[in-house]
Amino acid sequence: MDLLHTLFYFAIAIGVLVSFHEFGHFWVARKAGVKVLRFSVGFGKVLWSYQKNPEDTEYVLSAIPLGGYVKMVDEREGEVKDEDLPFAFNRQSLLARTAIVAAGPIFNLMLAIVLFWSVLVIGETGIKPILGAVGQGTLAATAGFVEGDQIISVNDKLTPTWTEAMGVIIASALDGDQEIKVAVKNFDDQQNVRLLKIAESDTQNPEVLYEHLGFKPWSPKLKPVIGKVLPDSAALAAGLQKGDLIVSADGTVMNDWMQWVDTVKNHPDVVINLIIERDGVQLPLTITPKRVQSGEKTEGKIGAAVHVPEDLIKSVSVEYSLSPLKAIPVAFETTWYYASATLKMMGKMLIGKASVKNLSGPISIAEYAGQSAEMGFVPFLKFMALVSVSLGVLNLLPVPVLDGGHLLFFAVEAIKGSPVSDRIQAFFQQVGIALLMSLMALAMVLDVQRLFH
Repeated sequence: MDLLHTLFYFAIAIGVLVSFHEFGHFWVARKAGVKVLRFSVGFGKVLWSYQKNPEDTEYVLSAIPLGGYVKMVDEREGEVKDEDLPFAFNRQSLLARTAIVAAGPIFNLMLAIVLFWSVLVIGETGIKPILGAVGQGTLAATAGFVEGDQIISVNDKLTPTWTEAMGVIIASALDGDQEIKVAVKNFDDQQNVRLLKIAESDTQNPEVLYEHLGFKPWSPKLKPVIGKVLPDSAALAAGLQKGDLIVSADGTVMNDWMQWVDTVKNHPDVVINLIIERDGVQLPLTITPKRVQSGEKTEGKIGAAVHVPEDLIKSVSVEYSLSPLKAIPVAFETTWYYASATLKMMGKMLIGKASVKNLSGPISIAEYAGQSAEMGFVPFLKFMALVSVSLGVLNLLPVPVLDGGHLLFFAVEAIKGSPVSDRIQAFFQQVGIALLMSLMALAMVLDVQRLFH
């Protein structure tokens, strides 16, 4: 079921993003007077097609939803009827051809703006960016952060939620900011500014950077009460139920949930004798945590979540939204922010200053699609906006085969006054295909490694 859920939302996301990209090419081509033979979402076997008449565009839905294409009348791709020659792509002005090719990635960036705007207007609920215990020797500790600090802004950008605050801090560090200004307030509403100092060695990998930062969300002490029992789990097998209070484990009194979590982690495949309280009655139970691999460590896991009181959830939650008018410039700013961050990260990977482990392939993207959809409509919109930015930026790169490669050829044509020869274009397109295939293979390998870890 989880696999079907993931594949379904992955297909929706890619279908929408690719359709919008190809619609950009299609719409501008039609406006420029180019005859479009086929508009296809997906590759491979045709599942559905519609054509009003033999002279009109054929609209196609194909089996593999990992791309799409717009097929235009073009003398370089086959014989063209005499009456269609004026409408051939290759016979259009340089400006018209440039506009048609650039339209796809530009439409992706425009879609990202619309999606970010929608997220801002609909609003999102998140956890307040309040810091928990700050580990010694971390960048946060060096900068003077203490437990209870609530982050208000990062480099003057408001960060109302934990996700937003961490995202801006990490992106700023990866952008090369060696000093990040973080405004905070404590539980008494006293405000201060902390300066995070980032070394270049900290920015090789976002996960490593997050570890070095040492930020953890604040969490009040919770009673060891079971809030949820997962299917096919050690908790279910042991007979634990929602609402059970863990009184003691192997004779040790359990004072809070984190103490119980530590006990479970330290007992993989080891029987734990419990005393629980259910409906006011104490009962004995035995449970054997399952052995799981967490990074390089082996830990125990029972598959149960803590019960969090409703009033506590409200106290640490925040709702953030903007009016439709105020959301417009913020949506543009957010799209620009992520587009420039994507470019900078690509540049760092190219020169070896960032790890290639930052690459995500179709497996990772599909997982993110399923996870964001499970979190709700707004997170899924935000996920699609981020992928749309990535698609737009990626397709503008000056790599043959991509839209940016064609734009590069057009730039050379504008300088020398004549088109780049078909032979040279064919050679560089083969190089481009080889580069892209290598990149996709690397991304797939990294995806598989993530699955096994």
